[in-house]
Amino acid sequence: MDLYYEVSGEGKPVVLLHSGGADLRDWAFVAPILAKHYQVIAFDGRGCGKSPSPTETANYVEDLLSVMDHFQLDEATLVGHSIGGRIATDFALTYPQRVSKLVLIAPSLTGYTPSQPFTEWMQKIQEAPDVDRMVELSLSACPYRVVMASPQKDFLVEMAKHNLAKMLEWATWESVWPQPPAIERLKELANQTYLIIGMEDALDAKRMAEYFKEVLPERRFIEITGADHKPTLTHPEEIARAITEFLED
Repeated sequence: MDLYYEVSGEGKPVVLLHSGGADLRDWAFVAPILAKHYQVIAFDGRGCGKSPSPTETANYVEDLLSVMDHFQLDEATLVGHSIGGRIATDFALTYPQRVSKLVLIAPSLTGYTPSQPFTEWMQKIQEAPDVDRMVELSLSACPYRVVMASPQKDFLVEMAKHNLAKMLEWATWESVWPQPPAIERLKELANQTYLIIGMEDALDAKRMAEYFKEVLPERRFIEITGADHKPTLTHPEEIARAITEFLED
């Protein structure tokens, strides 16, 4: 297992999967709270943070399996943020016996077709002439207006710069995902899943959340007032409390 990780706390295992353009620092304020009660395993996804860059088509689901096997975890709770939520969702559908509970924070979703404005925004970022402009285009958009007005602004900018610069070194940006896509199989996860989303998040994130809410039992999701796409940085206490209450339910 060649991915970088950090472990804290003792107890039932909780594996944290960070969002895109980020690394395990996405959990810098949530992990210490969870570690008071659980064994918390946070790792840098392939090509992020201190983990090696992809040299061939990435398989993030199988990377997560390697993390689980490395720690000899028969099962664990997965907590995934944004693309980390997408990875956790697909992993739970592929290896259901390895997942005790699933917490998804503003998850992306395999099989979802992004809106035209989202696609155009991503294209502008990819075509930016340098990392500074990529970061500016990324973090000036709607999903980050709350965190960019918060005390965590500089922390986020530094993390984004590091990871966007590293992405330019990847041999490929291609990735493979299990089939059929998760969007067609969400009912299989209804009994074990909890959804968290910020009320100020982007329209596409809210649309993807609706697919989950359609199959989740009542009271299995929470909308955080005043949070955007980075509630892990701006609302860590609320995130940790929601996770803990779900795990102890």
